[in-house]
Amino acid sequence: QTCYRDNLSPPLNWSGAPDGTRSLALIADDVDHRAGNWVHWILYNIPADVTELTTGIATTTDVLPDGMTQGTNDERLPGYAGPCPPPVFIRWDPGEGGATPEPAHKYVFTLYALDTELDLAAGATKSKLLDAMDGHILAQAEIVGKYQTKPTTIHKGDLTPTATAP
Repeated sequence: QTCYRDNLSPPLNWSGAPDGTRSLALIADDVDHRAGNWVHWILYNIPADVTELTTGIATTTDVLPDGMTQGTNDERLPGYAGPCPPPVFIRWDPGEGGATPEPAHKYVFTLYALDTELDLAAGATKSKLLDAMDGHILAQAEIVGKYQTKPTTIHKGDLTPTATAP
């Protein structure tokens, strides 16, 4: 589900939507991104009777056959954009100590039960979705996943210049 693999949306499932739920909406954020909160996925007008999302929901389609509508993530694309934290390189100089790799990022998937279907065009941003949901949220749930690239240690003697200065 990361940019380092197939970048497929993850499978998700839920139960217990409250009475009166007419649609659901999903926002997935990286809350530890260097630029601040980073939106990875926005999906809304999920039919109220849907209780799962399968792996690999199309990212090239704004409106899916069952009416689910995809918003614009912070890559400025529709659909899911998987976690993509930068690779972690640790330079190790004997006698000088080491470096601490960047900690794992937290990815928060928040599902909202709404008392309406949203009259919101495909490609909405997170802020537009939140505005459209205002006053219509019956309940919400979240799940948090963590991801970190595997640190690679570079020893001082392993460093090789790739270009020379004039």
